[in-house]
Amino acid sequence: MLRILCLALCGLLTPARADPGALLRLGMDIMNREVQNAMDESHILEKMAAEAGKKRPGMKPIKGITDLKVKDVKLPVITLSFMPGVGIFQCVSTGMTITGKSFMGGNMEIIVVLNITATNRLLQDEETGLPMFKSEGCEVILVSVKTNLPSNMLPKVVNKFLDSTLHKVLPGLMCPAIDAVLVYVNKKWANLNAPMPVGQMGTVKYVLTSIPTTTANYIQVDFNPVVQQQRGDTIQLADAGEALEFPKDSAAGSSQLLLSAAFLTAELALLQKSFDMNIQDTTIGELPPQTTETLAGFIPEVAEAYPKPKPLVTRIRINKPPKVTMRTGKSLLHLHGTLQMFAARQRGRAPVSLFLLEIHFNVKIQYSVREDRNALVLDLKLD
Repeated sequence: MLRILCLALCGLLTPARADPGALLRLGMDIMNREVQNAMDESHILEKMAAEAGKKRPGMKPIKGITDLKVKDVKLPVITLSFMPGVGIFQCVSTGMTITGKSFMGGNMEIIVVLNITATNRLLQDEETGLPMFKSEGCEVILVSVKTNLPSNMLPKVVNKFLDSTLHKVLPGLMCPAIDAVLVYVNKKWANLNAPMPVGQMGTVKYVLTSIPTTTANYIQVDFNPVVQQQRGDTIQLADAGEALEFPKDSAAGSSQLLLSAAFLTAELALLQKSFDMNIQDTTIGELPPQTTETLAGFIPEVAEAYPKPKPLVTRIRINKPPKVTMRTGKSLLHLHGTLQMFAARQRGRAPVSLFLLEIHFNVKIQYSVREDRNALVLDLKLD
């Protein structure tokens, strides 16, 4: 699951003023992928089939059939749908062949196609406080049944035998598969409360604020991140002053992540020192390395002081915490600090300061998702 999507599960967005942080809608695209991955990773149907023929304590033998085995389990087709206020309804369609010795003494094969249905209720674990799915009301519905029992047998006898056999075998065989898949899905939330490092500058921890809630189209997610510096101090999120709202033109069934400017501001504050830089003998774009001759055309005093070109050293220091602002279709990162230009001298001698400017960088932010992570691309503009 997207790592960012593993942040939290909680209540519905209300029209009231929203707490700063982030909101998430888990659409059916994510849920389908995660349940299918859990089914594939667990190989649970194959494992259940392998266990079918083993004798287990307290298990009564099935009358009329011995040496029971299950084989040829078909690749399952999983269908999910949201149940408002409850969780997710799950249907697993599959097929298999049941073999054994029949009551007539010969080898018997029963080829079945079936649906396993269950309600996966979305709850909050009392011990950990994490979200969890729990299955309820598992049923096995037969779609078709074929057998190699002789056709001259009385239909009622065959049907009664098949009905008795399948209803004893299938629920105990198939329903545990639903629970096993949910174990894999629930593991996705295991590290939800663990602090996530932001480089070596600090951590972000995502705190659940309410129990999970499901709508007809998505699971609404709400969480408050705690941004903490490496030394342990918490960076308080500013009050955004307005509710977070999802765009109305999003694709049906898609998942959406909404990050507040307050949250991004607090997280980027951890990286404030990372924006400091010294530039010397560096090519910027198509420009060659800059020298005092470059400045001479703008500042005559530089030409007088340095008739021979000297390399330039540029020192940028950000002296205020970064701030993110957002408007429809536009996000900016504001960096306030100083830009100081030096003329480099021979080795061992300190560079000579030429001038010092107060600066305000407007850095355009573009967002994308790469390998299940939210990525920020910065486009620098200097005011």
